[in-house]
Amino acid sequence: HTRLARAAQVLRVCFILLFVSVFTMSLTDERKKELREIAARIVTSGKGILAADESTGTMGKRLANIKVENTEETRRKYRQLLFTSSKDMGSCIGGVILFEETLYQKADDGTPFIKILHDLGIVAGIKVDKGLAPIYGALDGETTTQGLDGMSARCEQYKKDGCDFAKFRCVLKISASMPSEVAVQENAYTLAKYASICQHNGLVPIVEPEVLVDGSHDIHACAAVSERVLAAVYKALNDHRVYLEGTLLKPNMVLPGQDCPKRSTPEEVAELTVRTLRRTVPAAVPGITFLSGGQSELDATLNLNAMNQLPGPKPWALTFSYGRALQASTLAAWKGDDKRVNDAQKTFLERAQANSLACRGQYKAAEGAGGAAGKSLFVANHQY
Repeated sequence: HTRLARAAQVLRVCFILLFVSVFTMSLTDERKKELREIAARIVTSGKGILAADESTGTMGKRLANIKVENTEETRRKYRQLLFTSSKDMGSCIGGVILFEETLYQKADDGTPFIKILHDLGIVAGIKVDKGLAPIYGALDGETTTQGLDGMSARCEQYKKDGCDFAKFRCVLKISASMPSEVAVQENAYTLAKYASICQHNGLVPIVEPEVLVDGSHDIHACAAVSERVLAAVYKALNDHRVYLEGTLLKPNMVLPGQDCPKRSTPEEVAELTVRTLRRTVPAAVPGITFLSGGQSELDATLNLNAMNQLPGPKPWALTFSYGRALQASTLAAWKGDDKRVNDAQKTFLERAQANSLACRGQYKAAEGAGGAAGKSLFVANHQY
C-alpha cells in the first residue's frame, strides 16, 4: 500500500506539473488575435516584404560592388533611400525586416526609420538569429542557426521598440548525402523553439527553412528535399504548440541547382513549388513569403507570378520576402551618389510594384525586359 501511495503521489505531481506547463505557457486569446492580425496585415493582397536585414558584413559586400565604402553612415543613407522612396511604398510593401543597427537609425531630418515605416502603414520586423554554426554529429558542412540564448529578452525589447514580427533563417544543403536526418530535425526544432519564443513576446515569427540552390541537382531533387524539410518543420511547430495563424513561412522556391544544365520554366517552378506546399503547409498559415535565393530580379518576379496564376487550391497568400531581388538594380542605380537618389528610388519602386502585381498573377514583363533585372544574383553558400 505504501508503494502504491507513493506511486499515486508521484503521478499526481507529474500531472500537476504537466497541467501547469501546458496552461501557463498557452497564448491568450488576446495575444492570438494580435498575432493573427499582424500576419494578415503583412500579406494583405498585393503586399510583400522588403528584406533589409543584411548584416554589416553582407552590406559591405553589396556596397563594394558599387565601389562605396562600408560605413554606418553609408548604410544609413542607403536604408533611408529605400524607406523614403515613395508614399506609395505602403501599397506594395507590407513589412520590412530590419537589422538591429537600422532599427535605431534616423533619417536626415531626425525622424526614426521605425516611425517612417509605421506612418506608411508598413509593419516593422527584426532579424533575431545570430548566424550559422556547425552541427556536431551531422555531415561535414551542415549547420544549424544560433541565437536562441537570450532571445526572449531581446524579443521583448524589440516589441517595445516598435517591431511586430521577426525573422530567423536556417539553411540546408542538397547533395548525394545531404541533408542528413540529423540536420533536418535539428533545424526544424530550432525554428519551432524560435517561433514559440517570438509569439510569447508578441512577435509574428517568419519561419525560414532555406534549401540552398547550390549544387547540380535537378528541380525534382529540390522538390523532394523541400517537401521533407517542410514536413519536419510543421511537425516541430505542432509539437511546440506554435499558433500557425500567427506565423508566416519564408521558404525557397523549388528550383534546379545553380549548376544544373537543365533550367526550368516559370510554369515548372510554379507547379512543383505549389505541389510541395500543398503537401506540407497547413491551410491555417496565412501567408508564404518566398525568398529569392539568388534568382535574378526578373526570374523571382516571373516565378512568383506563375504560382499565382496556377489553377487549383492555394489557401495561403503567395507573396515575396526579397532582399537581393528588390535591391540589386536599386544599388546599381544609386552608386552612392546623392544626385542619383531619385533614380534609385524610382528603380526600387518599380521592382516593388512588379512583385505586387506578381502576387496577384497580373505581372507582364515589358518587351525586352532583362538588363540589370535579368542578372543572376547567386552567391555560393550565401549568408546574410
